Amino acid sequence: MKRIVLSQPVHAEVLARLQAVAEVVMNLGPDPWTADVLAEHLRTADGWMAFMTDRIDTEVLARAPRLRAVACALKGYDNFDLAACARAGVTVSFVPDLLTEPTAELALGLAIAAGRHILDGDRRVRAGYGGWRPSLYGTGLNGSTVAVVGLGAVGRAIVDRLQGFGCARVLGVDPMQIDARTEPVDLATAFTLARHVLLAVPLTEQSFHLVDDELLAHVHQGQILVNVGRGSVVDEHAVLRALNAGRLGAYAADVYEMEDWNLPDRPDSIPEGLINHPRTTFTPHLGSAVREVRLAIEMRAADNLLAALAGRSIDNPAYVAVA
Repeated sequence: MKRIVLSQPVHAEVLARLQAVAEVVMNLGPDPWTADVLAEHLRTADGWMAFMTDRIDTEVLARAPRLRAVACALKGYDNFDLAACARAGVTVSFVPDLLTEPTAELALGLAIAAGRHILDGDRRVRAGYGGWRPSLYGTGLNGSTVAVVGLGAVGRAIVDRLQGFGCARVLGVDPMQIDARTEPVDLATAFTLARHVLLAVPLTEQSFHLVDDELLAHVHQGQILVNVGRGSVVDEHAVLRALNAGRLGAYAADVYEMEDWNLPDRPDSIPEGLINHPRTTFTPHLGSAVREVRLAIEMRAADNLLAALAGRSIDNPAYVAVA
């Protein structure tokens, strides 16, 4: 019987699907296993369902001699060394589409929360609400110029949702793709003109610290910057400097540099100044955290894993090992 490792807990339906055909070892979570504990489980594993807290490199693969398939229950696989997997003959799959809509929804939620002082308002009500006062005036989407950086699936889904908000202009920034509903501009122009900038950019060598001190030196005064792509697309220290200088009005994020496990100089935490800044709004990587969506993602990953272990074709390969 095949042996499958799940490095995070999954829904009961998914677990039952896998246990019907394989021996399954599952982390009961919510914290990830240590590297040594994971390696011990992978030592005799044929398949692995991996999650956002996981990474794959040559060292991990060297300690998993039986491993033949990895199913990533996520969209982006920049934490996974596909070249190392190819050399080891390990098939890698991912789930590219099911996270799109909920991530786009969250992007707009963060933009509204940051622009309309939702967190500060919540704190004030809980501290003792005495009725309306003329305070906490913010920035709305209606009548604003909004830029969407990255017009892949998530970026286009964000543009879909912006259609109902009465934006004055929707700018699109993507050298590879055009959305007819947006005005195509370059990155510097978007940051100069837009009241809101929503980042939906994958992490690549070219996009690492795409948002840096130089770009933020010329932002539209009081701009609301939202990141739902990858943490390291943004230089978090540069964002803090722009907030402290008063150029940037607010920063909202669901993703952080500390999560980009494959980067050799990855920080181990979010900058303290950013965490404590009054004009920041953060969520703990909730892009796909909708119950029905997570179940669908896990089930798709399980089907990919079982298909790969049985030698069948898979729907969403990142890399398919050649026997």
